Amino acid sequence: MLANQKVYISLVISAFLIFGCKPDTARLTFAVGGASNEIEFWEKIIGEFTDSTGIAVIVLRQPTDTDQRRQGLVIPLRSRQRDPDIFLMDVVWVGQFVVADWLEPLDSVIMANDIDIGNFFEPIIDQVDTYHDKLYALPVYNDCGLLYYRRDLLEKYGFRSPTTWQELIESAVSIQERERIKNPYFYGFVWQGAQYEGLICNFLEFAVSNNGGIIDSGGSMIVHTPQNIEATKLMHDIIYKYSISPPNTYTEMKEEETRLTFEKGNALYERNWPYAWGLHNGEESPVRGKVAVTVLPRANNGQHASTLGGWHIGISRFSDRRTEASMLLKFVLSYETQKNLALMLGWNPGRSDLYEDEDINASVPHLNILKKSFENAAARPTTPFYTQISDVLQKHLSAVLSGESSPDEALLKAQHEIKETLKRYHE
Repeated sequence: MLANQKVYISLVISAFLIFGCKPDTARLTFAVGGASNEIEFWEKIIGEFTDSTGIAVIVLRQPTDTDQRRQGLVIPLRSRQRDPDIFLMDVVWVGQFVVADWLEPLDSVIMANDIDIGNFFEPIIDQVDTYHDKLYALPVYNDCGLLYYRRDLLEKYGFRSPTTWQELIESAVSIQERERIKNPYFYGFVWQGAQYEGLICNFLEFAVSNNGGIIDSGGSMIVHTPQNIEATKLMHDIIYKYSISPPNTYTEMKEEETRLTFEKGNALYERNWPYAWGLHNGEESPVRGKVAVTVLPRANNGQHASTLGGWHIGISRFSDRRTEASMLLKFVLSYETQKNLALMLGWNPGRSDLYEDEDINASVPHLNILKKSFENAAARPTTPFYTQISDVLQKHLSAVLSGESSPDEALLKAQHEIKETLKRYHE
């Protein structure tokens, strides 16, 4: 607890120093975080913007850690400070920032700057960036869940890449049994089942692919449904009944644990994000050249679904340089800038029209799979209380995966607690 307090105090002081004392009112401020190579490339992009427009921009470097980046934005926005003028947001923050009334609506910005939102994925715009028929953000970088698989092993044993969960299970059971003759640590399927946000992403994919989900057609948050119960049971059975996922799935498996297991040659299938592709095909990777990727499976009568991740751009409602901020927003979302982000950083473009670009297709051979996944994107709920709801779901889903609770009991309890949470906050 003390450590968390120290981190919070540090963020408050940093935000005050960065945002509270405006270094130059003639300059636009752009808050962005990430790895050092990402920051360096953003500074290059901003330099090009300044050269073409004459508008000076201060790049406010945020931490790599997502939670710290969020807190670094929340502090100045809650204080109604003028900086930052424009910033990137994790996909799950957009709804929270909109409801808090921190974002400038973009409808007039789109018209004034001739930005065609038809060049973006409609499901993403509708689920993430639009609230009460107003547009508040646009995607810069899209992320989604994918199914990685050992192409060489499927070919060796006469299987094709699965389109349904049942096909995945059948091939995983068969190949796991035969591969374990020489590798006792081999598993059929690895995925993120530890108690953290990744568990929600995986649950959403299982649920939506079974015609379920967290939000019903009327916009209400309902998790205790027959479709979700069946999907949660499948998550449990993959570990215990079919035994194709390791026992530590619900205690340890996050993105990197999953990736490393697959990369060491100890798994047939892996659910992960697009970042894993480059690492699996790195020079030191034991599975280099043996990996392929496809959309995540669906239930027999369901649909393909992929949990949406990524970063979206928005303008602060308290900015004193909204005109200049809108010009930077247009520049960041332009075909040329988005293409450079894709080629230089390996980012999946927010623009849908770039998925036909020849240069990007040459660099990313599975771009068509990414496009299909984004067309079937499933966003997490747009609510300012998403963090609390996620915590509730994580707890009860983990109880199912650990064998402490049945899917029906766990989702019923989760439904009750979510209702109480929303009631407490008057939503």
